[in-house]
Amino acid sequence: MELLTTLRLLLAVLLFGVGLLGLFKAPLGSLWKPAVAATEWGHVLAVGPLLVLLLPGGAGVSDRIASGLAVLAALLLLSSLGRAFGYVKGLETSFARTFGPIQPPAPPEAPARPAPLVLGDLLSISTPAVVPTRHLYREIDGQALHLDVYRSAGATQPQPLVVVIHGGSWNSGDSTQLAWLNGYLAARGLTVAAINYRLAPRHTFPAQPDDVRAAVKWLQENASRLGIDATRIAFLGRSAGGQLALLAAYTLQEPAIRAVVALYPPTDLNWGWVNPTNPLVMDSPKTLSEYLGGTPAQVQERFDAGSPIDFVNPETPPTLLIHGTRDELVFAEQSRRLARRLEQARVPHLCLELPWGTHGCDANPAGPGGQITTWAVERFLAAAFQDAPPRP
Repeated sequence: MELLTTLRLLLAVLLFGVGLLGLFKAPLGSLWKPAVAATEWGHVLAVGPLLVLLLPGGAGVSDRIASGLAVLAALLLLSSLGRAFGYVKGLETSFARTFGPIQPPAPPEAPARPAPLVLGDLLSISTPAVVPTRHLYREIDGQALHLDVYRSAGATQPQPLVVVIHGGSWNSGDSTQLAWLNGYLAARGLTVAAINYRLAPRHTFPAQPDDVRAAVKWLQENASRLGIDATRIAFLGRSAGGQLALLAAYTLQEPAIRAVVALYPPTDLNWGWVNPTNPLVMDSPKTLSEYLGGTPAQVQERFDAGSPIDFVNPETPPTLLIHGTRDELVFAEQSRRLARRLEQARVPHLCLELPWGTHGCDANPAGPGGQITTWAVERFLAAAFQDAPPRP
């Protein structure tokens, strides 16, 4: 019985610690992914404390402490879901007010998300499988760069294009990152191209945005063969990929670029240098200097050229920003700053700040952040790809 009591107490302490990560920012980089699990899989992990309560125990102090911690752990792990249901109450109204009452295409086999958050989908969301095809779009510096094209097998007409750019601090990651959303969008009438690009520190800025431009050019040149409607293009990027997506959308000046989605992106690299992250979580000055090839004192022009916020103007395409307010790696202020600049330029935009969310808040498609992201992206792109003429 003593062994069981010790086991109950250890499990309760562990689960309580994980639960705290659902409420507070991770103090160490090694705890970032557990924090994502606590916020986006918390409703699943909450089963653990319930099992602790079901284990037989006595009436001793250790047993009472274990039971109390288990109850607290369950409440903490469910807190993200509770906050999410409160958050989505006015979301549909805000979305319609900004982008119009758009209803996305909904093929019978691939219906659109019915609401920002659906209780019955918290364990799994089904979507038809779309198998991507890999294509070489560029060879440079002895490196072959590929992109993955997702297109529904039953598609017969040219489809709008979404260019997806992966995250990874500009020094890691690839086109297979969080690919669920790529297949989801492709099953619903869009062609998705998830691209790879050269990585730091071997390749410094502007290699990465150059690769994005090369990928877009290749996709436009091969639009007919790939079934792409080259007059309707949008970008979607996460983290470092969000910075690249915003930079491409704001600087390419292509009439075909209708919109950009950026999830937890760095938008002002100069501000990011002055306001570094907790070094125990990530050494952001090192990450920026390796990406840009130096410090602001050495390469100020690169910090300026790599900051999407400095390229906003009244012709900037509509923008959707999604950021967790608890983000330990890229502060939510990065999206707020860009949103204020977009407001000043009267650019249609929406900045969704998820109060429970951390970096990677869309990692679980069925979780609160994943469901809200999918719903918002789906409707935003439907609005952007309406049959209106391209921007002048």
